[in-house]
Amino acid sequence: MMAALATIVLTQTSCEKVSPAGVLMAGTAVEDRVEMSYKFFVQNNLEQKLDYDLMYTEDGYSFLVGADSHITTDPGRILEMFKIGMENDDMLFCHLGDIADTKAEYYITLDNALRSAHYDYVNKYYEYDEDENLFYRKGQEHVSGKHYDDILLPFFPVVGNHDLTHNGWALWSNLFGSSFYEFDIAVGFDSDGEVIYDHFIFLDTASGTLGKLQTELIEQGILDGEHSYRHTFIFGHTNIFRPQFMEFASTFPREETYYLLKQFDEWNASIVFCGHVHKWDERFYNGVYFLTLDSMSERNSPEPGDYLVRVIVGQDGAIELEKVRMNYVATKK
Repeated sequence: MMAALATIVLTQTSCEKVSPAGVLMAGTAVEDRVEMSYKFFVQNNLEQKLDYDLMYTEDGYSFLVGADSHITTDPGRILEMFKIGMENDDMLFCHLGDIADTKAEYYITLDNALRSAHYDYVNKYYEYDEDENLFYRKGQEHVSGKHYDDILLPFFPVVGNHDLTHNGWALWSNLFGSSFYEFDIAVGFDSDGEVIYDHFIFLDTASGTLGKLQTELIEQGILDGEHSYRHTFIFGHTNIFRPQFMEFASTFPREETYYLLKQFDEWNASIVFCGHVHKWDERFYNGVYFLTLDSMSERNSPEPGDYLVRVIVGQDGAIELEKVRMNYVATKK
C-alpha cells in the first residue's frame, strides 16, 4: 500500500483596522502577508511531506472541518474537535479561520491545546522504541522512525480577519507559518497502476480579497499542484455567497467573486468551504458545492449543536457529508 503524501506551501499576517461600516478588518495587508509567505516558502524550500500511512486505507478517507472557534481562555471546543476526529480516525483536520481572538494569552491557550492534541495523536497512532529513541507507526514494520517533534499533527487552518487584528499576524504566523498553501493526497491507483490524487487548496481571504500578488501567483499556477486530480477541495475564510440576500456578509468585490468562481471551475473544485458569517449555508453553483459553516465557538454557539462537518471520500471517489455534533459547554462563571 502506498503512503498518501501531502506537500505544503506556507504564508502569514496582522494589525487593527475598522471599516466605515464598523467591521473589524485584517490589519496587515494581504499583499504583505502573501509576499512574506511566498518568500518564506522559496527561501526555505519548504516542501514538507507529511506521512498519512497511518490512517490511509484503500477504502477511502475522511477529514473534519470546523470554523470560527474564536478561542480566548477556554480551548474546550477545539480540543473536542481533535478528540472527535481521532476517535473516528479522520485523516486530517481543517479550520476555516478566526481560530483565536488576538491576545498573546489567547494564543498561549491555543498553543497549549495544539500541544495536547499532538500528544494524543502521537500516543494513539505511534509506539515508542526505547532502544532507538524513535517513534514508529503502530501496526507497521519499523522501517522509518521519527523523533517526537518530527511527527506533525495533521491540522490545516486558513487565516481569518479576527486572526489578524491587534497585530495578530505575528501570533498566528508563529504557529502556522503560512496563510495560503496546497497539498496532494495519494488515495489509490487506477487500472493502469497510476497513482490517484486528491488536491487540497487553502486561500488567504481574511481581508475579503485575494489581493494582486496572490492572484498573480494563482495565475502562475502556484496552487495548481503537479497532477491530474480526482477531487479538489478549497478552503477559505470569507464566504463567497451571502446566507441571505439582504444580510451583510463582507463578501468579495463583484469582479473578484467572478474571478474566483471561474478559478474554482478551472481547478475542477468539488467543494469550497468558507466560514466568517457564523451561519450555515449550502448551495450548488456551476457544478461546485459551496458550504459555509456556523461558528464552533462556545461563546457564539453556547449550546451543543452540529458545528463540524465530516467529509467522507470513498474508494470510488463518492463524497458523503455529515454534520458532526459538538457537546462541549463552557463552565459558567
